[in-house]
Amino acid sequence: MKVLLIQPPLVQLNSPYPAGAYLASFFRTMKCEVCFLDLSISLFYKIFSRPGLTRIFELTEKRALEMADKAEREGDGATAFNLRRYVSTADSWCRWIDVITAILRGQAREKEHELLFSPKAPRGSRMENFLDGLGREPSVDDVRFLASYALADLADYITAVFDSNFSLVRYAESLTVDESSFSEIEKRLDSPVMTEFYRKLLEDVLDQDDYGTDFLVGITVPFAGTFMPALYTARYIKEKYGSQAYVVMGGGFVNTELREADDMALGKYIDALSYDRGYGGFYDFIKKTESSGGGMAFDSTPIYKFRKFTKNGVIAPDWKGDEHITFIESSATRGTFPDFSDIDFSVYPRLCDDKNPMQRLWSDGSWIKAYLAHGCYWHKCAFCDTQLDYVCGYEMTDVDCLFKSLYRTACDKGVYGVHFVDEAMPPLALKSFALLNSRAVNLGGSKPLYYWGNVRFEKSFTYDLAALLSYGGLGGVSAGLEVATGDGLKNINKGTDIDSIVSACAAFKENGILVHAYMIYGFWNDTAQNIINSMETLRQFFAAGLLDSAFWHKFILTKNSRVMEEWEKGLHPELKPIFPEEKSIFARNCLHFEGEKRFSKWGTALDNALTAWMHGKKLEMPVRKWFDFDVPTPTVPKDLIEKAIDRYEERKSAPVRDIEKREIFWLGSKPVACGKVNKKGLRKYSWIYMQEEFSLELEESLAELLWKLRPETEENLYKKFLAQIKKSPEVEKLRGSGLVII
Repeated sequence: MKVLLIQPPLVQLNSPYPAGAYLASFFRTMKCEVCFLDLSISLFYKIFSRPGLTRIFELTEKRALEMADKAEREGDGATAFNLRRYVSTADSWCRWIDVITAILRGQAREKEHELLFSPKAPRGSRMENFLDGLGREPSVDDVRFLASYALADLADYITAVFDSNFSLVRYAESLTVDESSFSEIEKRLDSPVMTEFYRKLLEDVLDQDDYGTDFLVGITVPFAGTFMPALYTARYIKEKYGSQAYVVMGGGFVNTELREADDMALGKYIDALSYDRGYGGFYDFIKKTESSGGGMAFDSTPIYKFRKFTKNGVIAPDWKGDEHITFIESSATRGTFPDFSDIDFSVYPRLCDDKNPMQRLWSDGSWIKAYLAHGCYWHKCAFCDTQLDYVCGYEMTDVDCLFKSLYRTACDKGVYGVHFVDEAMPPLALKSFALLNSRAVNLGGSKPLYYWGNVRFEKSFTYDLAALLSYGGLGGVSAGLEVATGDGLKNINKGTDIDSIVSACAAFKENGILVHAYMIYGFWNDTAQNIINSMETLRQFFAAGLLDSAFWHKFILTKNSRVMEEWEKGLHPELKPIFPEEKSIFARNCLHFEGEKRFSKWGTALDNALTAWMHGKKLEMPVRKWFDFDVPTPTVPKDLIEKAIDRYEERKSAPVRDIEKREIFWLGSKPVACGKVNKKGLRKYSWIYMQEEFSLELEESLAELLWKLRPETEENLYKKFLAQIKKSPEVEKLRGSGLVII
């Protein structure tokens, strides 16, 4: 069977989304002929290129000037000036756009000076604000920022005068979230960007290949903002190929918002919706296709986790499946690894939209995306979709095989960064991956992987483990702090506490690992006191240097969350969900609740404070002063985090128990001898650890043994050396200076 996998626009531009790569790998194990297309990056270049911008300005000049005249009549001189400047300098933008995108790909280095200093180079308001905000003379090191803001300026223009739903990422997100009628979505499907640029892209890509009489098309829809382009893609394929193409949509948006969708209008565009991981469903589909003689028109037959739209109506999914299908899905989860062979990573731009180093990770770097484990090993947080497979269906991968696969991809593609997209990376899997990465030098490699992703802030992440993970390539973590108060964490069933969170953050930060926290406010049972206490605790985290960045989210109640499951059992009487009178095609998971709007006014102040803290500003300012309305005084002790750090230091230096059951690694540099052996048979050795010099009198045999206990040592030899060092009484003395005990 031929399979075409499509990532529609628009998601993050620096890396391909991983769903298509995982499914490509899975289909190839089933002997299918597979093509994986990332149309997100393709549409980007269709617009942000000399021909693309030339067409944009041709189509918008008249309207832009009319809007400028109107703005001027209304006294908005700044808008009038900016619109006229775009039109006036259109030729400059068109001549420079290919250079701008090349700079963001790490090319055209010699043109960076010209973009920065030439009076002929284009300028927009975001570019000018960036340069004015430097507070110094710009240098060529600022150019990638300048190029990133150039794209943002152009996107602003396109949104203002061409397509109001356009964005560099997540196109037309509000439409699919807010609309309850599918007919309203259809009315807006032929938007300017879709008809003028995306259709031409589909013609270029899909008209050049012969996919045969029957082929499968899988379209991934990870976010609400990708649904409109996905629908447009499906319509084009159906118009061109008709029943020859069996079109299936899946992904995060489908799994949540379209989980119960049964509107037959969808059947004009797609043949089925695929839920959850997809492996079992596609396996079942292919096997039943083969048993039917090769045709795909077995309308009345249910498919595992497929909702089928047929001429005879909607066929509900087979949710349980037989033992063989569930076994296939489980084994595929453990043993399927992303196949990016169809992807050219060199075309992905690396955008710089923030100087904060942790914020930069999301957009600056062509990451290979993968997961260490499917689902979350905790899956008990009150606000999370704990009833859905992407959270509750926890299953580890084969970490050894995963590493080998990712390392091969890195060497083939020249991309050595990995973004793990797990709900929460398991500590044990991280440790295994770090050791495998360290031992990559034994494979003849000189460029081990650098990786980051989501974790849970919990006591498992000790200083020693964080040190090993850092040594093994872990560069950043993000995790849910959510409610930075003891009672708040209990109320949302977070499964951790402030001390454990402080310990994890401190351990990561001490070992050079960047740390990001996700915050939530506006819970169903929230209070002003709780939010201000959470904000004050977060301020202390930043003031103590435990966090690099964070982000505030406003709580959204979802149908498949743990709190709704408990509410249906009679718990949480204070929660009063509002169920829509009209059945919506989209609003199937997100629900409103009584009182949810009472905390909306908090968002601006929370975001403003956080922006300042992430850049090291106003950390001593009382949190109440960020608000233009009355808020309570924090009741959090001013030294809450300082005392938690003190307790962390005590635990870190406490004697190690049951050392015979532990693993010991040497992370320092090679101990070098200083002087001669003394009368006690000892010799002074010095080494570097954490950029500091350490020295100690050691037996020569112990010094040699330490170097053999590096994480790079092959596992069979490591076990031999580990047994030897456990006999030495000097082990404890070396903790904190290069030796870790895990």
